[in-house]
Amino acid sequence: MTTTKKILVSMVILGTTSLFANSAEVLYKACATCHGANGEKPALGKSKVLKGWDSKRVQDALKGYKDGTYGGVMKGVMKGQVTRLSDADIKLLGDYIASFK
Repeated sequence: MTTTKKILVSMVILGTTSLFANSAEVLYKACATCHGANGEKPALGKSKVLKGWDSKRVQDALKGYKDGTYGGVMKGVMKGQVTRLSDADIKLLGDYIASFK
């Protein structure tokens, strides 16, 4: 197998693995960049701190961002982030974020 083929196969495997990643911790890594490891930061200094939110509040916000019915100044940024999330992913994230103490 050529080096190019090996690289392409590796990229496909890694890409497929990420598509099936469903653990809340893995999903939250994309959120942590702006919101902090434990939801302790206001994203880009403009959003609410997530730490302390219950699961339903998180899920309602994410669903609202996804369908365009929720959000202020970060609405456009968040819509792009949540579009790829399934309802199951949103539930996982809601429960995970609610566990931040």
